[in-house]
Amino acid sequence: MVDPADASGFRLGRFALFEYGFRPFFLLAGVWALVMAPLWLYLISHGSAAFGALPTMYWHAHEMLYGFVMAAVAGFMLTAVPSWTGARGFRGTPLVVLVGLWLSGRVAMVFAISSAVSVPSWVIAAATLSFLPALVALLIPPVLRSLNRNMPLLAVLGLLWLIDGAFMWAFIRGDTGLAARALTLAIDCVLILVTVIGGRIVPAFTGNALRRRGEEPRITHRAWVEAAVMASMIAIAIVDVFPVQLRVGGFLAALAALMHAIRLAGWRSFKTGGESILWILHVGYAWLPIGLALKACWLLAGAGFASKWQHALTMGVFGTMILAVMTRASLGHTGRPLAVSRATTCAYLLLTAGVTARVFGGAVVLNHYTTTLTLAGSAWSLSFLLYLMVYAPILIGSRADGKPG
Repeated sequence: MVDPADASGFRLGRFALFEYGFRPFFLLAGVWALVMAPLWLYLISHGSAAFGALPTMYWHAHEMLYGFVMAAVAGFMLTAVPSWTGARGFRGTPLVVLVGLWLSGRVAMVFAISSAVSVPSWVIAAATLSFLPALVALLIPPVLRSLNRNMPLLAVLGLLWLIDGAFMWAFIRGDTGLAARALTLAIDCVLILVTVIGGRIVPAFTGNALRRRGEEPRITHRAWVEAAVMASMIAIAIVDVFPVQLRVGGFLAALAALMHAIRLAGWRSFKTGGESILWILHVGYAWLPIGLALKACWLLAGAGFASKWQHALTMGVFGTMILAVMTRASLGHTGRPLAVSRATTCAYLLLTAGVTARVFGGAVVLNHYTTTLTLAGSAWSLSFLLYLMVYAPILIGSRADGKPG
């Protein structure tokens, strides 16, 4: 039974930050998201930082991927694997060690742009590359014991680590071309993760919500669409590694956008408007076909309005899906009702407005790039500030129903 005193989510209770895998990493993802946008705006406005021989924007992109996104992915996987395999949840010392490794990477990367402290490049690389192998080492035993079908997801994590290794080699050597290709491939790999995981949870949660209302879910799954979605996303990743004609990448992006749109159309998004915790998942997934369609317009026609397509896929897909999953999972796994507060709904709306401003603002408000960038960054930061205000006590404190975890 949920304690009425805990309904607001602000009762701390027993310290439980390391009682389950999602707790520390969902907290760290929120903190890093909140810190990164103002820090990046500061670096842009002052232009004083250096990231070795690479442009500073590569530091920003890396830290959003391997800091923010990987923290959220770790929290999800450390919580999902016990559910998938029936194994005991991860808690205590292993989580503390993983958090320490993630933090060491973030500190090292801050030193990489600091003029006050000089740290050898190989130390920065070693610290940054230490986290993902430790995460996979923790996850792989229960998955192997149960012969679980989700083993390929761990392979994607391993691939992301190899890509990060290539990026850090580019950082050491000052190879801008290799750094750009590594980051692009990393984004593609995370998009594949979203395609797989989003393709499971969004229709499943929607169907459950419709059943609770007494409605027939009528969620549509088409085998040929599922196959085409995955094949097109993998093809995009392959094409992004090797130099090919832009038209090839553009046509693949257009195909993938169409397949994702058909897939999403079968999930009855129009029925989710009354539940914030549900519609935000659909909004997050919708940025996938939008971003890919913009990529196609940019590569095939050089359309100016589509120039920020990559932010639709990163800030839009990654940021929105992560916020949606963290808010939902944090409630469900701490014994709370799956209903978000007004503050959380405001966070969803702010994030959506921020992504829209970042992706389309420059084309609508010409000659005001800095203004739209500041508005987008502010909306992003405010959304994650609201998230932390509501969810930090939930993640740190004990479950509302008194159960362990």
